[in-house]
Amino acid sequence: MDIVDSQGSVAAPAKKTCRASLLDSGEDFEVLKDGDIDDDPPPLEDAGEGQGRKEPENEKADPEEASQEWLDVLGNEQLKKKVLVAGKGQDSRPTKGQNVTICLKTFLKDETLVEEHDDLLFTLGDGDVIQALDLAVLLMEMGEKALIQTAATYAYGSCGSREPPVPPNAELTLEVELKKVCDAPDVELLPPEEKIALADGKREKGNFHYQRGDFAFAINSYSIAQQITESSSKVDISPREENDLIRVQVKCLNNMAAAQLKLDHYDAAFKSCVAALSHQPNNIKALFRMGKVLALQGEYGKAIQTLRKALKLEPSNKTIHAELSKLVKKQSEQRGAEQAMYKKMLGNPGSSSPHKHWTKFSWGLSWKWLFGATAVAIGGVALSVVLAARN
Repeated sequence: MDIVDSQGSVAAPAKKTCRASLLDSGEDFEVLKDGDIDDDPPPLEDAGEGQGRKEPENEKADPEEASQEWLDVLGNEQLKKKVLVAGKGQDSRPTKGQNVTICLKTFLKDETLVEEHDDLLFTLGDGDVIQALDLAVLLMEMGEKALIQTAATYAYGSCGSREPPVPPNAELTLEVELKKVCDAPDVELLPPEEKIALADGKREKGNFHYQRGDFAFAINSYSIAQQITESSSKVDISPREENDLIRVQVKCLNNMAAAQLKLDHYDAAFKSCVAALSHQPNNIKALFRMGKVLALQGEYGKAIQTLRKALKLEPSNKTIHAELSKLVKKQSEQRGAEQAMYKKMLGNPGSSSPHKHWTKFSWGLSWKWLFGATAVAIGGVALSVVLAARN
């Protein structure tokens, strides 16, 4: 889980143990030189070994009675919520898109405390935190304290986490107190620096999801970040700050295209590349991914043309060289297959067909008959002349 600062920006997530690379087959580090996905992780913070969860007084009730107090949030027994201290009523519940501040303690199944925050700020529904919090906090009232039990599916999944230190496939218990609810700030009124930081934080959260293989969640975070960068500004913004917003937007579009490729959403990935190139026509990553999209759609000619443009901008890039060589070979094989198909359809012009032999024979026979008939005609005329002379 990420720690969010007072401005609502999400800190860069640490690199995970089962991270997915941005491009397959060793392509990522050659193309992604600015490291917008693969930042070095910060050192692990002291998680406070040996600290156990204190049993709340309200939990000392009868086990059968306590089991009836749990709310099955999704109806699948994998995400449950239990109220410890009642809040201020259902009218005080937050809604999606609002900013909430919570006090959070995260425990493993053996009651080891792995995470603790007094004031964790995040936007509900933006994917800034694990799904269990995004879903359960929506059902909490202002001032409410609750226990949340979640399966790994709605926490850190099969990958686990390095920060906080959560092993793979771990069930978690969360102690949550909803302390504050407020509307998210109007991005059009944000100072440019805060707007850039907010968008960049959402982008980094998308990177976190991407590295874990949660490509749909990554696309959601990138989309939110892109919307922030595209929003108009009602405050003065300098050319430098405007360029910084465009830089973040192009990164979001590039990373979104990579995630869309992972989900085989080729048309969407192509549109993301086109949008990125509309801001930066010579962006190597956008050209490279556009070439990959075109190749996957079978447009080898256009893909080769796009990759050659990228290679001209960066001639030493081995990744583009390898992809281009592969596509040229595929295009050659495709043309060979097409030629073979056409020959099969139209017949092999190099081979002699019975029709051709018959045609040749027919022409030869016709000429012989014509020559013979001419000779007979000439002979008849000559004979007639001789007979006439004798008479």
